[in-house]
Amino acid sequence: MQPPADEARRDGAENAQWSRPECQVWTGTLLLGTCLLYCARVSMPVCAAAMSQDFGWNKKEAGVALGSFFWGYCLTQVAGGHLGDRIGGEKVILLSASAWGFTTAATPLLARLGGAHLAFVTFSRVLTGLLQGVYFPALTSLLSQKVHESERAFTYSTVGAGSQFGTLVTGAVGSLLLDRYGWPSVFYFSGGLTLLWACYVYKCLLTRRDIILALSVLAQGLPVARPTKVPWRQLFRKPAVWAAVTSQLSAACSFFILLSWLPTFFKETFPSSKGWVFNVVPWLVAIPASLFSGLLSDHLINQGFRTVSVRKFMQVMGLGLSSVFALCLGHTSSFCKSVVFASASIGLQTFNHSGISVNIQDLAPSCAGFLFGVANTAGALAGERWAGGPRLWVSSPELPGCLPPPGSVSPVGRWVGALVPCRGSHSVRAEGGSPEPDLAHRRLLGPPAPPLRSGVALRSPAC
Repeated sequence: MQPPADEARRDGAENAQWSRPECQVWTGTLLLGTCLLYCARVSMPVCAAAMSQDFGWNKKEAGVALGSFFWGYCLTQVAGGHLGDRIGGEKVILLSASAWGFTTAATPLLARLGGAHLAFVTFSRVLTGLLQGVYFPALTSLLSQKVHESERAFTYSTVGAGSQFGTLVTGAVGSLLLDRYGWPSVFYFSGGLTLLWACYVYKCLLTRRDIILALSVLAQGLPVARPTKVPWRQLFRKPAVWAAVTSQLSAACSFFILLSWLPTFFKETFPSSKGWVFNVVPWLVAIPASLFSGLLSDHLINQGFRTVSVRKFMQVMGLGLSSVFALCLGHTSSFCKSVVFASASIGLQTFNHSGISVNIQDLAPSCAGFLFGVANTAGALAGERWAGGPRLWVSSPELPGCLPPPGSVSPVGRWVGALVPCRGSHSVRAEGGSPEPDLAHRRLLGPPAPPLRSGVALRSPAC
């Protein structure tokens, strides 16, 4: 017979999770939020060529403007996850979206303040990175607390599909706006829609009291009900944590390079190709691939496969197999084959949503935001290093920072991204895969907790 305290903890954990109607509403809302996050993020790569012509930037200066986003993005990952664990991820997301929406809409105005165009644009992008850096750690914290373990993969994959959908929308609609109304319209479009989304969340899904409490915690450091001490030593002594960091680093390397430099690669390698093909098709393929990966993952778990095995399988698909197609991209002179390889690589990368992204929630649900922030910081540093114009990434001196042209030497970093992450994904330990007392039930932050009535282990109270 369970002690009364354990009963109370079980009931509180169950009541904290969303009902199915609430989960559906929030999933759709967060899907749109992720879409708008990437609309704002990708606005700069879409407009970089036009802005370079207006302001007279060379490729190095354009690379600074592109890479400056990650200077801020890598600084707020841990803070965003920790705040999400403390005050609730939905509040952190709303506050950050309101701020980055305003900053994005104001970017054209900042760019024309005085003659230092590059400095003002760089400042705007750094600020946008700082504000967007809290989003995914806060999202991870929110879903780890509100979504049942057997439904996390599909929920996260659905929300994560917004990244590809946002890139697709900005690539298609942004290109039309760019041609008809100029590059400022792209920033007005993405920033304005984000502000409308934030207004909807504030009016329909949260209360005024929630926001006031969140602002009070941020401004005054008021105590909250949940303890906030993070067991740093215990976390970073676990091999699974370092495996998660390695996998997230490798996934970010592949994604950010393709996101930032794929259009330049196609324009330089296939000058006569249609821009809408390579700007739209790969991301269009990635949306159903992301949904399929989530459905497949949850289906395998519900069929009795161990959670740890399913997470490893998804991670090997998302990192190992996708990197094979990315390697092939640099060794073909056919435009059609290049589009197929790019689409396959980007589509398979969405399997990471059902792998490492959800695995972090399995490892330590009560500290999922903080732990994801640590892992994603490594990925953001990789994005800052390689998305803004690396010199060692390619062998062609004419295209610094771009993907290699056909026939060039394949990048060593891509082999690292293909091989090391597979080993890292094999090392990651997931929680709750089977009834046996094996590694699948060993919590990062303490001994196994008694199961809930639904069969999911209790969250560790250590943080």
